[in-house]
Amino acid sequence: MIELLPVEEAVGLPLAHDITEIRPGEFKGPAFRRGHVLKESEVEHMRRLGKNRLFVIHLESNEMHEDEAAATIAKALCGEGVGWEGAPREGKITLKATRDGLLKVDVDALTRFNALGDLMCATRHTNTVVVRGQDIGATRAIPLLIRKTRVEKAVRICRQSLGVLRVFHLKHVKVGVLITGTEVYEGRIPDRFEPIIRRKVESLGGLIMDVFFLPDDEERIAKEALDLVARGADIIITTGGMSVDPDDRTRFALKKAGAKEMLYGSPVLPGAMFMVTYLNGIPVLGIPACGLFAKTTVFDLIYPRILVGERISRQDLAKLGHGGYCLHCEVCRYPDCSFGKST
Repeated sequence: MIELLPVEEAVGLPLAHDITEIRPGEFKGPAFRRGHVLKESEVEHMRRLGKNRLFVIHLESNEMHEDEAAATIAKALCGEGVGWEGAPREGKITLKATRDGLLKVDVDALTRFNALGDLMCATRHTNTVVVRGQDIGATRAIPLLIRKTRVEKAVRICRQSLGVLRVFHLKHVKVGVLITGTEVYEGRIPDRFEPIIRRKVESLGGLIMDVFFLPDDEERIAKEALDLVARGADIIITTGGMSVDPDDRTRFALKKAGAKEMLYGSPVLPGAMFMVTYLNGIPVLGIPACGLFAKTTVFDLIYPRILVGERISRQDLAKLGHGGYCLHCEVCRYPDCSFGKST
């Protein structure tokens, strides 16, 4: 309810509209914003602005002010690794990562939250690598006054999700690398994969524990893969041997070593011949030849998810088809582009 009151009687009540101040040559803008709760010390300032009477808001028992509503829903939206700084402003709060890691958004819960109306939350895409202090979204109570029942429904949706936005730590892993191909092993062509893999692993805090160059020999590939597992590798990355050529034996060697749940092929370009499998529980990622030529491939979409302990399924890969077509920009702008943004 909006009421007109003498300025001295408006103390403790929120303003129904912005109060503009003009200081010639210095300032023109809002001295007090809509929703500001008037203090006793501000009464004389109002009078200097020519405001002897004010439109103020009287909250009904079933209503919340936009700032109170924003703080309430922000608290419910934020899971581990997500927070905010300062007080709400005009019913809006910017959400930030409180640590480095991988942003996970419960997209279904976010959709149900936004479908309520009067409240909104916009986020960055799920599975985005973020750093501490980075803006990852914002939430707002849209009307100045909002029904408490609407806020309560929003909070229930968030609680069912255990936090709609979360940032998970990226594990600092030891990575073993198998670079296969007789032509590389025998020195007929130089290897160019090792520095690419090393850069990608180290950029996310990983350590390359060893690199093996191997011919297209199933027994030797299987042996070295098992050796890496025995020596404590957290992840194995393989290159070469991913195509349908008869000499490409890497996948078959991993099966011989005991790899399970092998997923070969992804609906992502570049990266259609990508492989994910598990050897004695250790993730093994197979990068096809496109990794030599494209700065960003399906590997860059999946690897951070492995670092937070996610077990990749065929359904996970299938979802990447929407947004999985790289535009091959002259200057790669990933992750500030559409590539891999499947949700």
